[in-house]
Amino acid sequence: MKPIALLVALATTAALSACNDAQVASRNLSQAADNFEINRRVVFYNGITGDYMLSIEGLCSLDADSSRKVSITCKTGPSTFKKHYLGLSDNVTYFIEQLEPAGVSTFHYKVVFKPSVILPDIVVK
Repeated sequence: MKPIALLVALATTAALSACNDAQVASRNLSQAADNFEINRRVVFYNGITGDYMLSIEGLCSLDADSSRKVSITCKTGPSTFKKHYLGLSDNVTYFIEQLEPAGVSTFHYKVVFKPSVILPDIVVK
């Protein structure tokens, strides 16, 4: 192993070892959801009227940024996806419900290597 890779691995291990069981389980659940392994329901609602504005269910990953924009990417088939964008306001918010329990370890971190990210598809036009 190269010295830099070894240092990164040791630093990561040291940083992660300071977590408690709940933090490890939470991180593993989040990573599983981001890899489209957990069914979720995302509901957007109006806090003033109490009305649900939108509900999205399925194998979905959520990404929120500091500009009050939310994007939700859902896997709809073996290699098909849908992406939804929503904006939050003072009276519109959301919550995410995990629809089924998922088994994750509280003792081991889940690490996912995706070689396809290193060598992406190249399209020549």
